[in-house]
Amino acid sequence: MHSTNLLLEEPIRMASVLEPSKPSFFPAMTKIVGTLGPKSRSVEVISACLKAGMSVARFDFSWGDIGYHQETLENLKVAVKSTKKLCAVMLDTVGPELQVVNKSEKAISLEADASVILTSDQEKEASSELLPINFTGLSKAVTPGDTIFIGQYLFTGSETTSVWLEVSELKGDDVVCTIKNSATLAGSLFTLHVSQIHISLPTLTEADKKAISTWGVRNKIDFLSLSYTRHAEDVREARKFLSKLGDLSQTQIFAKIESVEGLTHFDEILQEADGIILSRGNLGIDLPPEKVFLFQKAAVYKCNMAGKPAVVTRVVDSMTDNLRPTRAEATDVANAILDGSDAILLGAETLRGLYPVETISTVGRICYEAEKVFNQDLYFKKTVKYVGEPMTHLESIASSAVRAAIKVKASIIICFTSSGRAARLIAKYRPTMPVLSVVVPRLKTNQLRWSFSGAFEARQSLIVRGLFPILADPRHPAEATSASNESVLKVALDHGKVSGLIKSHDRVVVCQKVGDASVVKIIELED
Repeated sequence: MHSTNLLLEEPIRMASVLEPSKPSFFPAMTKIVGTLGPKSRSVEVISACLKAGMSVARFDFSWGDIGYHQETLENLKVAVKSTKKLCAVMLDTVGPELQVVNKSEKAISLEADASVILTSDQEKEASSELLPINFTGLSKAVTPGDTIFIGQYLFTGSETTSVWLEVSELKGDDVVCTIKNSATLAGSLFTLHVSQIHISLPTLTEADKKAISTWGVRNKIDFLSLSYTRHAEDVREARKFLSKLGDLSQTQIFAKIESVEGLTHFDEILQEADGIILSRGNLGIDLPPEKVFLFQKAAVYKCNMAGKPAVVTRVVDSMTDNLRPTRAEATDVANAILDGSDAILLGAETLRGLYPVETISTVGRICYEAEKVFNQDLYFKKTVKYVGEPMTHLESIASSAVRAAIKVKASIIICFTSSGRAARLIAKYRPTMPVLSVVVPRLKTNQLRWSFSGAFEARQSLIVRGLFPILADPRHPAEATSASNESVLKVALDHGKVSGLIKSHDRVVVCQKVGDASVVKIIELED
C-alpha cells in the first residue's frame, strides 16, 4: 500500500481536536455531488443545498420521467440565479440495471428459508412468492448456488430492507431461489444484483440514448455518469454517441465502476474516461467486505496520478433517516479525503432522505477537517516522482506553481485557462490553498453561427478538488497583452477579496500565458 496521506503534528495536542471549525467561504476543497429527487427538488431546498456546498447536481434516470427531471432542473436554474452559486449538471444513466417490477407498490414480506420465483413476465403481480424482473436472460446467466441480492437503491447494510437469495433451480425462463434472510421490500423499485455474473445487456441502453439525445441535449449536460461501465469500449461508444449530439461533444464521461468486471478492466477504462465514480453500493456486494477498502485506495491513487477526478459514493447512508451520521460513516468520509478523493457523491441521502441540506453541510465539515491534516508534502513528492522526467511543458509549469505557492505561503493560486486543462493540472498536485480557475472564453464557429466556449469548462471544474471557477469577460483572450491580462487579474483578485480568500499583504501565485510562454509569477497585495 502507498504511504499514509495523514499529517499529524507530534505530539498531538488533543485540545486542538476540540477547537471549533472555522467557517469559511468555501466549506471545503472537496466537492459534493447531490442527487436531486422528491425530497430535494423545490427551489428552496436546492438553494439551501447550493449554499451548504453542493456544486454538482445529479439526475438519476433509473426512475422518474424526462418531464419530472426537467421540472427539477428548471428549479435548479432559479436556485443558481438567486444564490449566485455555479452548479454543474450530471445525467446518470440506467445502464444494464436489473430491476424488480412492483407495479402495486405494496410492501413485500419475504421469510428466511422460504422460496421465491424470479420471472421475466413483467405483467405478473409482485408478491412474496413471485418477483417479476425486467430481464429475460437471467435463467441463462445464473447457475444453482449463485447469490442474488435485491434491495432499494441497492446495498444499504440493513438486512431488514434488503434480501439475499441463493439460486436453487432453473425452470425455463424462471429462477427459483431460497431466501437467506427475512426482509420487507417497500417502494416501487428494487435493484437486483447477481454477484460476479456477466449480464449481456448494452451499457448504454435505448432508454439511456433517448434521455441523452432529448433531455441531455436540451440542457447541455456537463457530465454523463456511465452506469455499469465494464470495458473501455463502453466509454468509447458513449463518446462516439455524444460526439454526434452538437454541444454534448464537450460533455465529460465519468465511468461508474460497480462490478468485478469493471474492476478487472479498470486501467483501460481510466485511460478512456474523464473521471471515475466508485459505486461502492454494488461493489460492496461483488467484493468480499475485507477487499472494499483496498479497491478504493488503489483506484483513487490511480485516478490521482492520472489527474482525473475520483468520486466516492455511499458514505452516509444512515443520514437518509437520521440527522447525524454513524461514527463509522464520519470516519469513512474523512478516509476518502485522505485517500485523495475529489468529490463525495450523495445518492439516497439527498434524493429521498429527510435531511438533504444537513447531510451536505455535515459531509462538507468532515471534508474540511480531513483536508487540514492531509499530508500535501508527501503527496506532492509522490506525484512528481510518478510523473517522472522529462516532464511535459504544462506539467512542469503546474507543479512549479504549486511548489511556489506553498513556499511563499500564498493564499490562493490564480490560473488563466481556456480549456481548463492547466487549472486541472495544478489541482492534480493538491495545493493546500484554493485554485481560482479564470476561464477565458474563446470565440468559435460551426460555419453557421459564432459562439463563445467557456461555460462548459468552468462548470466541469466544479467536480475537481480545490478548483473554483470564474468566467472571465470574453473581450480578454487568454493569450493577451499585459494590459488586458492585468484587468482580468484585477477581476479575479476582487473576487478573491469579496470571497474572503485574500486580504491586504497576502501573496498570490498567478499562472498565465504571455505570448507563447507560460509564466508563473508571485504578487503581494498592497493595502
